[in-house]
Amino acid sequence: MQDKELLYKIGITLIKGIGNVNGKQLIAYCGGVEAVFKESKSNLEKIPNIGRQIINAISGQTVLSLAEKEIQFIDRYNIQPLYYFDKDYPDKLKQCNDGPIMLYYKGTADLNAQKTIAIVGSRKATDYGKGVCEKIVEELAPHQPLIVSGLAYGIDATAHKAAMKNMLNTIGVLGHGLKNLYPAGNRKVAAAMCSQGGLLSEFLSNAPSSKENFPKRNRIIAGMADAVVVVESAEKGGSLITAEIANGYNREVFAIPGRISDSRSKGCNKLIFENKAMLVQSAKDIEAAMCWEDTQTQNNPSIPISTPLTIKEEQVVDLLKDGALNIDAICRHASLDSSLAASTLLQLEFSGIVKCLPGKMYQLN
Repeated sequence: MQDKELLYKIGITLIKGIGNVNGKQLIAYCGGVEAVFKESKSNLEKIPNIGRQIINAISGQTVLSLAEKEIQFIDRYNIQPLYYFDKDYPDKLKQCNDGPIMLYYKGTADLNAQKTIAIVGSRKATDYGKGVCEKIVEELAPHQPLIVSGLAYGIDATAHKAAMKNMLNTIGVLGHGLKNLYPAGNRKVAAAMCSQGGLLSEFLSNAPSSKENFPKRNRIIAGMADAVVVVESAEKGGSLITAEIANGYNREVFAIPGRISDSRSKGCNKLIFENKAMLVQSAKDIEAAMCWEDTQTQNNPSIPISTPLTIKEEQVVDLLKDGALNIDAICRHASLDSSLAASTLLQLEFSGIVKCLPGKMYQLN
């Protein structure tokens, strides 16, 4: 049953100390999220990076009651839960090692739009910054990109409003749950976005807005996007964190230059000076860097590029050509430790090459 599966999917995210990276490896090792909660303590003890506290939480299963309450909220308010293997989960974010196991989505837009641009910047944006942001969104509109930002005051809100004005879908990634909205002043914008984009969060519905949540929010903004545009930023701040994460994810990063005397341009100028962002004067610079210049006249869909397999991935694929194997057999035959085997199998699942079966069995698709 879907609700039963969802119970375990949400439940595993509530276990303190697991995190998204270890959580995914744990799911891969056990052969599924439900299997994690049904695994014996003795087998859980053999899994790397899974300590006694985590094992006790899994065995006690107290998190499942909290997950059940979350499902009630989801059902009541028509929230779409997105597990990291679901087809509607953002594909680009799925390729990020620390992407959330679960997302919660209220909206109508396709999170896997062909082109996605994140636009971030200062909460205390100048009129100049807002004007540049509006101009870039307007100029990008013919490409029909999905515009992603953080629904904060300033540049974020300007990007969302400009997107809707130009009939583009726009996603606000939140640093809190979907039960309440922060900042409250953007409530009207958020309501409009739910019918022309949406709101997205990795946090439970009642999670408050807190300082430590925003870097987590920023990685989702960066991970979802093909490119991140920083419009205005002080020398330190969330926009620079987003840009750093985007660079780590091998996303394109662009920055709007500003006057050297302007404190809200110091961050952008620094990114450009350190070659961490390309200088942008108009949307044409973004189009050229992203090779979007000629796409408006092309009607044929692009041919997907196959990602070459690593040596370890090739070893696992070769093993599975003779039939399904469990993860222990794969570890033994491929001379992999359990952690590396789990992450290798997980990547092959993401690529659609391998399928996980009940009982920790894996076979080729």
